[in-house]
Amino acid sequence: MTQRIAGIDEAGRGPVIGPLVIAGIVIEPSQEDALIEWGVRDSKQLTPRRRETLEQRIQQLASQVEILEISAKEIDTQREQRRSLNILEAQWMAQVLNQLNWDIAYVDASDVNAERYGRLISAQLKAKNKVVSEHKADSAYPVVAAASVLAKVRRDMRIRELHRNYGDFGSGYPNDPKTRKFLRDWIRTHNTFPDIVRKTWETARSISAAHRQQTFKD
Repeated sequence: MTQRIAGIDEAGRGPVIGPLVIAGIVIEPSQEDALIEWGVRDSKQLTPRRRETLEQRIQQLASQVEILEISAKEIDTQREQRRSLNILEAQWMAQVLNQLNWDIAYVDASDVNAERYGRLISAQLKAKNKVVSEHKADSAYPVVAAASVLAKVRRDMRIRELHRNYGDFGSGYPNDPKTRKFLRDWIRTHNTFPDIVRKTWETARSISAAHRQQTFKD
């Protein structure tokens, strides 16, 4: 009997603005050759245009696709309960896998301890099938690379929508000068951050603290 293979990956773990997106797909082993032939790889190694082209092909190839978007507000709510991002990601990845029918799942591990991360996911699964959790799984397994492409395309789409609504804040990553300028300008004008900002992130906290200090001085 052919084993159904699942791959799961995320996009948007580190940004201070925008959602975290987790994507999972299911294929048959024979379909991996198509992913390799198309040049599917870790989404960060592909141009935006190439990712969008591959996303359409992957959607057509996969027998199942499940995409979960976690808003900045939801991330903050969970983090305020002292829950680590690794534990939260494992929970959300398990949530995606629970919506799919698969026999073996390959996961890109977020924890420094890949085996521990796999156990965290397995503990929350309805079906006790095999979970292979590895670092850089999106480089080792085409099915995980395909999931990374779907997650990245979805997050990029959401970021474009947010740009239209809030203005161009850049990539949303803490090391982006445009993102940091947006945060400083926004809090100076509105005295708080919009819900698209992960307020529990150190970048947001430090900018908020600097604003309060400046306001106190004034």
